[in-house]
Amino acid sequence: MFTDAVRVGAADVLVGRERDLDHILGLFERDSEGTLLLSGEPGVGKSAVLDALAKAAAQEGTRVLRAAGAEFEADVSYSALNQILLPLHGILDRLAAPSSEALGVALGFGGGAAPERLVVCNAALSLLRTAAQDGPVLLLVDDLPWVDRASAAVFGFLARRLSGGPIRFLAASRTGLGSFFDGSGLPSYELPALDTDSAARLVDLRFPDLAHPVRRRLLEDAQGNPLALLELPGALRADQRRARQVLPAVLPLGERLQSLFVTRIRSLPAATRTLLLLATLDGTGDLGVLSAAAKATEGESDLRALDVAEQDGLVRVEESPRRLVFRHPLIKSAVVEEATSSARRTAHRALAGVLAGKPERRAWHLGEATLQPDEEVALLLERTARQIQDRGDAVAAIAALTRAADLSPHDTDRARRLAEAAYVGAEAIGALSGASALLEDAWRADPQHGASLRSATAAVQLLLNSDGDLATAHRLLVGAIEEGDHGFDAEDPALIDALHFLLLLCNYGAREELWAPFYAAVSRLRPAPPPLLQVAARTWGDPAHADEATLRALDEIIAGTATETDPARIVRVGTAAVYPDRLAGVREVAWRLVRQGREGGPVRRHIGALLHLCLEDYHRGAWDRVLELSEEGLTQCAESGYTVCTWFFQYTKGLVTASRGDTGTAHALADAMTNWAAPRGIREAVHCAQHVHALADIAEGDFDAAFGRVSAISPAGSFPPYVAHASWVFFELVEAAVRTGRSAEAVAHVRALRRTNVPGLSPRLALLADAAEALVTEDDAEAARLFAAALATPDADRWPFTVARVRLARGERLRRSRALSDSKAPLAAALSAFEQLRASAWAERARKELRAAGRAAPSADGGTGASLTAQEREIAELAASGLTNKQIAERLFISHRTVGAHLYQIYPKLGIASRVALRDALHRQDPD
Repeated sequence: MFTDAVRVGAADVLVGRERDLDHILGLFERDSEGTLLLSGEPGVGKSAVLDALAKAAAQEGTRVLRAAGAEFEADVSYSALNQILLPLHGILDRLAAPSSEALGVALGFGGGAAPERLVVCNAALSLLRTAAQDGPVLLLVDDLPWVDRASAAVFGFLARRLSGGPIRFLAASRTGLGSFFDGSGLPSYELPALDTDSAARLVDLRFPDLAHPVRRRLLEDAQGNPLALLELPGALRADQRRARQVLPAVLPLGERLQSLFVTRIRSLPAATRTLLLLATLDGTGDLGVLSAAAKATEGESDLRALDVAEQDGLVRVEESPRRLVFRHPLIKSAVVEEATSSARRTAHRALAGVLAGKPERRAWHLGEATLQPDEEVALLLERTARQIQDRGDAVAAIAALTRAADLSPHDTDRARRLAEAAYVGAEAIGALSGASALLEDAWRADPQHGASLRSATAAVQLLLNSDGDLATAHRLLVGAIEEGDHGFDAEDPALIDALHFLLLLCNYGAREELWAPFYAAVSRLRPAPPPLLQVAARTWGDPAHADEATLRALDEIIAGTATETDPARIVRVGTAAVYPDRLAGVREVAWRLVRQGREGGPVRRHIGALLHLCLEDYHRGAWDRVLELSEEGLTQCAESGYTVCTWFFQYTKGLVTASRGDTGTAHALADAMTNWAAPRGIREAVHCAQHVHALADIAEGDFDAAFGRVSAISPAGSFPPYVAHASWVFFELVEAAVRTGRSAEAVAHVRALRRTNVPGLSPRLALLADAAEALVTEDDAEAARLFAAALATPDADRWPFTVARVRLARGERLRRSRALSDSKAPLAAALSAFEQLRASAWAERARKELRAAGRAAPSADGGTGASLTAQEREIAELAASGLTNKQIAERLFISHRTVGAHLYQIYPKLGIASRVALRDALHRQDPD
C-alpha cells in the first residue's frame, strides 16, 4: 500500500516532514496490525500529514476513507462512522443481510431497532474487507478526541483487527487531550515541531518578502509550529511585515490560532489569568517583578494561582535563575488576546510601578497604561525614543515618538514629536509613505510647526525621492535653518542633522551658489562647528584643495569609527572619506552596517555603507563583488523608496561594465543616470555619468568622445571648486587629450593639477598624478622617472586596474620612443592584470602594443578565428572596405558606439589588433 511513490508524493507537498513520513510509514510496515496513532501539539501539522498521505495514496490507487471528529457532533452516535463509511454505501448490499441491516440502521440508512454495538463493529469490519477486495483501503480519522463514543468504540475494534491485510488505519489526536477512543497498546508517533531550517524554508516559500527582523521574530515565536508560521504574518499590518512599524511585544493570533490556544486560557481561574497577563507583558519571567506587580494589582503577592497553569503544561518555573517560562510563545499571545483592554492597562500600570529603576521599560508600560494626554508620560517616551535611536533601532524609536505624540496635551508638542518621528522614518528606515502621513498629522496639529528643522528635513527627503528638484529642496532646508529658533547651538542634534543633509544637497548640486548658505550657517555655530561637519564640508565641497590639517583631522575621525555605534555617524565619516580616497579606513565598519541592514537595520545607512564598499572594491579590483553589492543597493532603493540613491549603484555598476569593455551596458547606465538627474539639477550624478561614459569611450578607442565627456566635468586646465568629481577624472582627461593631439590642454591640466592638493589626498591619486605628468613630459628620461616613481608607490598593487593602466601608458610611451625591449615588461604585466580583471578592451590594447613591440601576444581566444555573428561579419566587411564607424552606423541604423563595441569584439576573434588588418583576416577566414 505505502510504496516509495506514496512516501515521495507526500513529502513533495510538505516542508520538512521527510523524516517524519519515513518514520510513520516505517511503523506501518513493521506493524502487522496496520494501525498507527498520530499525536502532536495544536497546529503542529497533523492534519497536513494526513492530507498529504491521503492524496499520495489515492494517486497510487488506494481507496481513502476519511472522518474527522467535531465538537458539535460528539453526542451524535455513529456520526464519525457515518463519515468514513458513507462512500461504501453502494456495496452495502454485498454483505449478509444481518450485517447489512445492522450497519444500515446504525449509519441512518434504514429504520429499525438499534443494533448491538458488537454487531455494528463486525458489520463495519466486513464492509471494509469487502471494499478491500477491489484494492487497498486507507482509513484516516482526524481530531480523534471529538469523535462520538459509539464511533470511537467501532474504530477501536477495527484498529485491533486489521492484521496483515490491505487495510490500514491512521488516526490523529492533540497531545494531552482525552477521548472515547481506547488507544492503549497501539503503535503511536508524536509529530514534532519543524526544525529550524525547515521552519525557515516554509516561511521563505510562503512569505519571501518578509523583512529579515520580522522573519526572525516570527521564527522565534512560532518555534517550528507550522500553523503559526503560516498564520502569524497575516495578522500583521503591511508596514509591520516590512519592518517599517514596530512589532507588538506579543504577536497577535489569527483566527485559527485563537481557536486552538485561547480556549485553554479562557478556562483558567481569573487569578491565574491575571498572573499570566502580568508575566506576558513583563516579558522577563522575573518572579520578583511578577510578585510585586501582582501585589499592586490584586493586593497580594501570592503566586500559587500559577499552579493551575503549571499543571496544565502552559508554564514552568526554572530554578536557576528562578523565572517563569511559557511552554510556547503563542500561549502569551493567547493570554493577551483573551484579556480585556482595561485588564491590560491595569497590568501595564502595575508593572510601571515596580520598574522605577528601569526607565525605558517603565516609560513603555506607562505609555500603554495611559489613556488621557499626559505630558509627563509623553516626555518619558520621547527621552526613551532618543535612547532607542542611539542604539540604531529606528522603528522602535518611531513607535515611542508617535505614542508620545498621542499623549501630548499641547498641539505644539504633539507636532514636534510627530515631526521627529517623520524625520527618523524618512532618514533612516525608508518609511517614506509613513513619514508623509506623520508630517501631515504634524501640520494639522500645529500649522506653524511646518518650518521646524525636523519637518523640513523630512519634507526634503520626501521631495528628493519623488519628482522634486534639488533647488526647491535646498531652498526649503535653508529657510528652515535660517528661520529656526535653535540659536545656532552646535549641540542641537536637529540643527547638526539638518546641516549634514544640507551638505549632501550642496554636493549633489555641484554649484557654487548652493554652498554660500551652508558655510554661513556653519560659521554661526556656537561654540564651534562639530569636527566631522567641518571636515566633511572641506573634503566634499572642494577636495582638490583640502589642506593637510583637514586630512589629518579626517584620519583621526576615521580611526575613531572602530568603536562607533551610531550608524548615521559611520556613514557620514565614510562620505567625508570618499573623495580623499580613504574608504579603506571605514571598510570594516561599513560591512558592519551592511550586515545590520541585512538583519533589518536602518535602510538608509545600509545603502550608504553599500556605496562606500562598492567604490572601495572597484579600486581594489573586486569587481564581481561590486556588481553583487550594486544589485543589492538597487534592490534596497527600489524596495525602500529611496529612489534618489539609485544613481549611486548605476554609477558603480557603470564603472565595472565600462572597465570590462561592456560598453553598451555602461553607456545605458550612464544615460539612465543623466536622464533622471539632469531635470532635477543633481549635477553630481551627471558628472558620475560622464565618468562612466568616458571610461566606455576609452574602452572603445574613442578618445575624442572621452575628452568631451571629462571636459564637461572639469575643463582642461581647471579644477573648479565645488565640483568634487574633478579630482577623480584628471587622468582620463590627460590621457584623452594626449591621444587626440591636444597637447596644450593636457599640459595645462597637469599644471593645474600640481596647483591643487589632489596628489596629497591619497597614494593612489598621487600615483595617477605622476603618471599624468609623465604622459605630457616630452623628455623620455623624465617620463621614465615619473612612471617609475608612480609604480614605486607603496602597496600600489592594492589598486590593480589603476596600476595596470599606468603600466600600459608606460609601455606605450616606451614603444613609441622605439625602446621596444624595455616596453615589453610593463606591457606584459598590464596585459596579465587586465586579463585577470576581465578588462577586455584594455587587454586588447596591451596585446596590440606587445605585438607592435615584437613580442608574440595571443588574442583573447588564442587567435583561433572564432566564428563571427552575422552582424559582426557585416560590420567587419564594411570596416574593411574603408567606411568609418559613423558611416557604418548610418548604413545599419545603429549607433557609432555600437559599431565600435562590435569591432572590439571582432578583433580578438580574428586575432588582430586594428581595422587595418581586417581585410587580410577576413580573407583568411573565407578565402573564397
